[in-house]
Amino acid sequence: MDIEPRLLRAFLAVADELHFTRAAARLYVAQQALSRDVARLERELGVELFVRTTRQVTLTADGERLLDPVRRVLDAHDDLAAAVAGGAGRPLLVDLNTAGLTSQRVLERARLLDPGQEFLARFESGLTGAAAEIVAGRVDVSFGRFAGLDPALRGRLAVLPVRYEPMAVLLPADHPLAARDTVEVAELAGERVYAGAGNPRTLEWTDLARRLFEGRGVELAPPAPVALGPEDFRRVMARTRNPVLCVVDFPVMPDTVLRPLTAPVPLSPLSMIWRKSLNHPGIEVLRAAVSELAAEEGWLEVSEGGWLPDLDLSLMRANN
Repeated sequence: MDIEPRLLRAFLAVADELHFTRAAARLYVAQQALSRDVARLERELGVELFVRTTRQVTLTADGERLLDPVRRVLDAHDDLAAAVAGGAGRPLLVDLNTAGLTSQRVLERARLLDPGQEFLARFESGLTGAAAEIVAGRVDVSFGRFAGLDPALRGRLAVLPVRYEPMAVLLPADHPLAARDTVEVAELAGERVYAGAGNPRTLEWTDLARRLFEGRGVELAPPAPVALGPEDFRRVMARTRNPVLCVVDFPVMPDTVLRPLTAPVPLSPLSMIWRKSLNHPGIEVLRAAVSELAAEEGWLEVSEGGWLPDLDLSLMRANN
């Protein structure tokens, strides 16, 4: 039986989400294309995998039976892709998330430590999205909140804690809180703060914001268009007027001010992530860069009054 991995990925995404729209967003395909792939897989296997109603999607007995074998097949396929892409002589592809952040400083230090090693940088927001590409062998390294990833995915990744990043809020320049040097979290009560809600690539960041604002009277802003540059960002901010949750090193955008958050000081636990199966000399150079910078600037010290979820703290300390 020769089944395309794409069809198996379609089945697994729907089985995990039990929702065709969410599964399509996770795979970055149209819902109609996803439905066609699932139907084709059902025809090729000769079984019905899902029971679909207007209200819910559930696995059939055959779907339940195939779930673990499909996971094993796709894991093996991803390992094969990673092995093919893992040649030490090629450049290391590093996802930095956003220009100007801690991850870029790590890469710059790595290039100083080993000028002969070639690193290629890209900027793609969200560790949730980058992690899936890492295990598939399309990206080598990324940075973000490791605890926010699915536990099954975490098991396939190597992790190195980098920094407890103090968090901040980006405000319209004429916002009432913009005149403050810092903003207490309680002062955001009644605000709708944007933290990537609706973006399937940034689920780990939205989850961190939800945990921070829980019980504090702060609402997560609804999905907004992803701003790809300063001018796009300016237009989105001018229209929504929503503060944006970020970290203190986030580049200031036009017509905005950045204010650190206090009382408590929320911390974003940043880690470097790569495939466990990846054998590339650039990884060790990046690890050395992290070690140097963390020691020089106290990146792995939890500041007094700092806040972060218990799971994040335990995972950061366990991998340090």
